[in-house]
Amino acid sequence: MIAASDEGSTVDKILISSCLLGEPVRYDGTPRGLDQPLLRQWHAEGRLIGICPEMAGGLPCPRPAAEIQGGQGAAVWRGTARVLTRDGGDVSAAFMAGAQQALSLCQRLGIRFALLKARSPSCGGQHNYDGSFSGTLVTGSGVTAALLRQQGIRCFDEQQLAQLAALLDRNPAR
Repeated sequence: MIAASDEGSTVDKILISSCLLGEPVRYDGTPRGLDQPLLRQWHAEGRLIGICPEMAGGLPCPRPAAEIQGGQGAAVWRGTARVLTRDGGDVSAAFMAGAQQALSLCQRLGIRFALLKARSPSCGGQHNYDGSFSGTLVTGSGVTAALLRQQGIRCFDEQQLAQLAALLDRNPAR
């Protein structure tokens, strides 16, 4: 699911996880939007470009929960880790395809910043679950966050809105 706005705007665009916009795209189909004044402001300014990398990669909603086993997002790209569902289904290819879609959108629109869902095996930027489906968090990035960072896109999660806002204020669009 991709939502794009005016490509000709001069304000910095922000790639944002669609679930943070309240779209029911989470693995379990529940909406969990982030109701924050900054998001409302950025939406009104036409800055927000929503995407759910998992759905962009072809996964349905709802879908089985998935976690990265054997490492984190960068390891999935290296082929040394996989994204697996609880029953062992390998959804790595879909996660990688969705990440490529997110990167392509960033490149096409000149997006330098991303606001991604924390603890997601796709979008998590600081921590993810350890792959055991036990709720144990480990330090690391999801598949999309790892790819975007590798390409120079600054990634933030919903706990880092203030840092993103400060960066936008210091580094206006080119």
